[in-house]
Amino acid sequence: MGAAVTYTESELVLGLKARNEKHFGYLYDHYSPALYGIALKVVNDETIAGDVLQEIFLKIWRGIERYDSDKGRLFTWMVNIARNTAIDTLRSKAHKMGQKASELGGNGLASDQLAIHPSVDHLGLVKVVEQLSREQRVIIDLAYYKGCTQEEIAKILDIPLGTVKTRMRNAIIQLRNILKQM
Repeated sequence: MGAAVTYTESELVLGLKARNEKHFGYLYDHYSPALYGIALKVVNDETIAGDVLQEIFLKIWRGIERYDSDKGRLFTWMVNIARNTAIDTLRSKAHKMGQKASELGGNGLASDQLAIHPSVDHLGLVKVVEQLSREQRVIIDLAYYKGCTQEEIAKILDIPLGTVKTRMRNAIIQLRNILKQM
């Protein structure tokens, strides 16, 4: 039995840009669980998340030329594609405000812990986000994982838009400070 093939990030990117199917297979095998977890967290449906995962990898394959290592890591680029694709799917499926609100149990404050899919937690997001206030965690969850706009968040939580913007800004500042200390 041969040794498992591994690639550095730069080797992987070069292989993908050269349209090497072995590199793409490696990418899929190693990153699909995390990307699926992100899609599942956003769409909250296993079947739809599977479809979204296919779309994510199509976008990665077709758009690998746009990846720039100077702007960030490959995984970060793929996470953004996954999140945006899942959110686009939600919006294209015409998910209404009422549906989002009902998924959150009315006001979205029922849970003290931000629900991050376990396969994505190797990023350490749960521990970082747990350091935010409860109100900030809810807003981060709605904005990042549910794809809500600030206006939608204000309606769902029945708070002023200015309060949403302030909490969001404060949460982002606090997250930056936490990550700098890591």
